[in-house]
Amino acid sequence: MPAASRPLASDPLVALADRCVQCGLCLPVCPTYGREGMEAESPRGRIALARAWALDTIEPGPLGDAHLDHCLGCGNCEAVCPAGVEYDALLVSARGRQRERRGASALQKALEALVVRPRLLGALLGLYRHTRSLLPHGLQLLPAPPALPRDGMLSLRDATAAQPATSTPSAALFVGCIAGSYEGPARDALTRLCAAGGIQLVMPDAQTCCGALHAHAGNLDGAARLAACNREAFAGHAQVLTLASGCHKALAGAIDGETVDALSLLDARSDRLTFRSNPERVALHLPCTQRNASGSVPALRRLLTRIPELTVIEIDAGFGCCGAAGNQMLIDPVRAGEYRQPLLDQLATSGATRLLSANIGCRLHLGNGTMLPVQHPLEFLAERLATPDAADPAHGRPGASSAR
Repeated sequence: MPAASRPLASDPLVALADRCVQCGLCLPVCPTYGREGMEAESPRGRIALARAWALDTIEPGPLGDAHLDHCLGCGNCEAVCPAGVEYDALLVSARGRQRERRGASALQKALEALVVRPRLLGALLGLYRHTRSLLPHGLQLLPAPPALPRDGMLSLRDATAAQPATSTPSAALFVGCIAGSYEGPARDALTRLCAAGGIQLVMPDAQTCCGALHAHAGNLDGAARLAACNREAFAGHAQVLTLASGCHKALAGAIDGETVDALSLLDARSDRLTFRSNPERVALHLPCTQRNASGSVPALRRLLTRIPELTVIEIDAGFGCCGAAGNQMLIDPVRAGEYRQPLLDQLATSGATRLLSANIGCRLHLGNGTMLPVQHPLEFLAERLATPDAADPAHGRPGASSAR
């Protein structure tokens, strides 16, 4: 229904916008406002813009579209809002109407089509792994995927089949789209950690992309179809694990069971995990989605403190977001790079030997800007997992590492 004929009092977007009390507490935590210093690049400004569009008091145009496009969807504003504004829901709704009006770019449509075709996506990423070094620097938008023998899929299924039927608790694993090719090492690591923690894993084959990429680009019908597919794939599973914090909220809204960050589940079973001493200095990046959606930051910090002699440096320079923002690192790589650079500068001076980050998009974006290893925290934890016969009473006790 056109905006002019839509009953204003019942317009859900207007209802969402009207919850904003214009207090401005969102401004200091908004990455785009921090970078631009202008009201239109703030959550408050975008709420006012979306409301004005819905009420037909402002004519949509390229300038307003750009302000809405620039939003990274980090969720920082929603986390601090005293009025409980559901900013993410408002953003998705506004972008849905924006897409109805102006359509989507060819690149956006291509990305949306690729992520729901795992065989084609895997084949293209496999080709990219072999040819990346031959491409011009401007086309090397992602790190090379890991070698196929470490893709984790077969080993995870084998490990699942080998686990005793009495093993408890059990959990289903959500894989995702691009993570199918990139997160093999993380899935291998989760297999080993879950085995040590007495957790049985299953991995439904019919699952698909979480749909966040579609929803945040205004493709609401596409996101709904993917949600329905995942709801069916995970039907009957009381607990579903996520590895990528960026997928967590979309998946949680799609399925009937409980969605749990794998780090949180392992933290709850940490009394069964013992780690070897590791006198290393590592950098830790906490993605926006891990802080605001999956909520596994405290769990991750506790798990890392169980590694004796480990020093953890949390990198948080810049604007509060690395700029990856799902596909924005591909759609607008220059702008995304400007958000990333302060974090890379801090990493370079931290003295860390590697970088840990729990979201696939952040790892790809940050990893493409540094020569240091960039890993999922699960990979790091699994590498330092002590075997039972090598366990030392001092291993795994909290307080042996430090975070700054």
